[in-house]
Amino acid sequence: MCHIFLPMAKEKTAYVCENCGQESPKWIGKCPACGQWNTFKEIRIAADSGRISATKAAAQVGHALRRSKVLRLKDISSHDDPRIDMHDDELNRVLGGGLVPGSIVLLGGEPGIGKSTLSLQTMLNLPEKRILYISGEESAHQLKMRAERLSGQENENFLLLCENSLEQIFEQIKVEEPQIVVIDSIQTIATDEVESSAGSISQVRECASSLLRFAKTSGVPVILIGHITKEGTLAGPKILEHIVDTVIQFEGDQHYMYRILRSIKNRFGSTSELGIYEMQHNGLRQVSNPSELLLTQNHEGLSGIAISSAIEGVRPFLVETQALVSSAAYGTPQRQATGFDQRRLNMLLAVLEKRVGFKLMQKDVFLNIAGGLRVTDLAIDLSVIAAVLSSNVDTPIEQGWCMCGEVGLSGEVRPVNRIEQRIAEAEKLGFSHIILPQYNMQAMARKKYNIQLHPVKKVEEALRALFG
Repeated sequence: MCHIFLPMAKEKTAYVCENCGQESPKWIGKCPACGQWNTFKEIRIAADSGRISATKAAAQVGHALRRSKVLRLKDISSHDDPRIDMHDDELNRVLGGGLVPGSIVLLGGEPGIGKSTLSLQTMLNLPEKRILYISGEESAHQLKMRAERLSGQENENFLLLCENSLEQIFEQIKVEEPQIVVIDSIQTIATDEVESSAGSISQVRECASSLLRFAKTSGVPVILIGHITKEGTLAGPKILEHIVDTVIQFEGDQHYMYRILRSIKNRFGSTSELGIYEMQHNGLRQVSNPSELLLTQNHEGLSGIAISSAIEGVRPFLVETQALVSSAAYGTPQRQATGFDQRRLNMLLAVLEKRVGFKLMQKDVFLNIAGGLRVTDLAIDLSVIAAVLSSNVDTPIEQGWCMCGEVGLSGEVRPVNRIEQRIAEAEKLGFSHIILPQYNMQAMARKKYNIQLHPVKKVEEALRALFG
C-alpha cells in the first residue's frame, strides 16, 4: 500500500522593530531605521492553510466594495465627504469637523483615564446611527451599569458584543451591518492566523491591518481604543500609528478633574486642535471656556503665582503658573515640574541666573501648572520666570496682571503668534494689564483695548513692570 505524504507548509518567522516597525529576516541588535537597541521582536508568519484569512474576511464583509481604477486628477471631485456629527463639540473639533466615513481612528490613553467612558458616552448619544461596540475587556453587565450611569436613556441602535476573536467579530459585523464599529481595545483582539497571544506585536499588527481593510472597503468608520506604555507611547508596534488615519490621545492627571483630548496625527484635519473635558460622577462634561474654570480661586497676597495667556490648538485660555522656591535641604537642589517640560524649566532658570542676576543655584524649584493641564505653548515662558522670581523674593504679583512671551537664551522676550486673541481673552476675563513682546506691537492692528498693554524687549523690563 502506497502512502502519499503531502509536504506541510513551512512556518516563517520575521523580526519587527517595536519602535518603528522596521522588518528584518534575522535578529539585529540595533535598528538601522530608528537607531534603537534591542527593539527587534520575533513574530510568526502563518503559512497559507486554505482557510479564509482575517484580511480576506474583512474584504468580504465590506458591503460597499469599491473597485479600484485609474483616474485623472482633474476628474476627481475635490469636495469633502460628509462627516458624521458626533454630537460632541470637543471631539468634533479634534477630529477636524466630525468622523470621516471609512476612516480608522486610534484613541489612546493611560489606564483609568476615561477612554472607554468617552467612547461609550459618545456612542450612546448617537441614536440615529447603528453602533456595534465590541468589548474585549469588560462583560456585558459591567457595560450596562456604566451606560446607565452615563446616560440613563435607552438607545435602540446600540449593539454590544463581548468577543476577542477577530473572525467572530467579522461574522457579527456581516450579520448586523453597523454604521460605526468601536473596538475596546485592540490589544485584546486576536486572530487565528497568528500563533501568539493577544496584545503581541504580530497580533496587533494583523488585527489592525484587517480592520483597516474592512473600513476602507465598506466605508464604515472604525474606532480603536489602545493602551499606552509606561513611557507614555502607544502600546504595540509603531506601524499601528502608521496604519490608522487619526491618532488622538486622552490625557490628564487622575487626581484632577480635567481631561485633555489631543490630536497627534490626523489625515483629515489639523493636529493642533485640543478638546477639554471635566470628569464628573455621571461622565465627561465638555469645557467650552477653560479659562473661567482655571481662574476661579482668589490668590491675592500669595507669592509664586503668575497668569499666562496661552493658546492650545485654536483656543486661547488663561493658565495659572505656580512656583515654589526654597533652600535646598539635601545639598543637591531639586528641579521638578508638573505640566511643563522640565528641561525647559532648567533653561529658564539658567537665563534667570545669567541674564537677570538672581542666584538660584542652591535653591529647590518646584513648578506646577494649575488644574493638572500639560501646556506646550512656549508663550508661558515669561509667566514661569515671573512666578519663580515672585516665590524667590516672596513678593506677590498684583491682581489683574497677566503675560505672554517666549524667552530666549540671551534674555530677550521673543514674539508669539495670535497675540490679538490672547489680549482679547485676557480682556474678556477682566484683566487690566498684560505684558507682551515688543515685536508683536508692530504687526498688531491699531485699535483701542480696555486692557493696558506693556510691551517689553527683555526679561528685566518685564520683571521691572511687575515688581518695580
